[in-house]
Amino acid sequence: MNKSPGGISDPALHSSLPMARLISKPTVIEAAGNKPKLIEEFFGRVNSGTGAASIARMKSPGGWVEPGQTPEFDEYTVVLRGELRVETKGGTLTVRAGQAVHTPPGEWVRYSSPHHDGAEYLAVCLPAFSPATVHRDA
Repeated sequence: MNKSPGGISDPALHSSLPMARLISKPTVIEAAGNKPKLIEEFFGRVNSGTGAASIARMKSPGGWVEPGQTPEFDEYTVVLRGELRVETKGGTLTVRAGQAVHTPPGEWVRYSSPHHDGAEYLAVCLPAFSPATVHRDA
């Protein structure tokens, strides 16, 4: 740590070093689908100006279904509560609380929460989610 002549740490000497940044609250993003779903973006293009990755907490009601999509990004999803249905051209997965799923870029996928209690999950997209790169079905 750089110290001034008096031996006291000088924060100005560290101004060019990266610093931890607190994200005090997420931004609520409008969701696609047949019912209202809560998307709280902590990191991403909207809340933190981050293009490399996005991290969001999702809360979807029972019976929610979103349009199919063929994103250009990896999506890593960890289910915290309930269950998430993940449909792909290769089949359908049921992802329950404590489980996770990865969908690679270029794979058609459709998410839903068929259970009456809905689902809560974290989604991490690399690079960050963008409406321009999700390619939702018409």
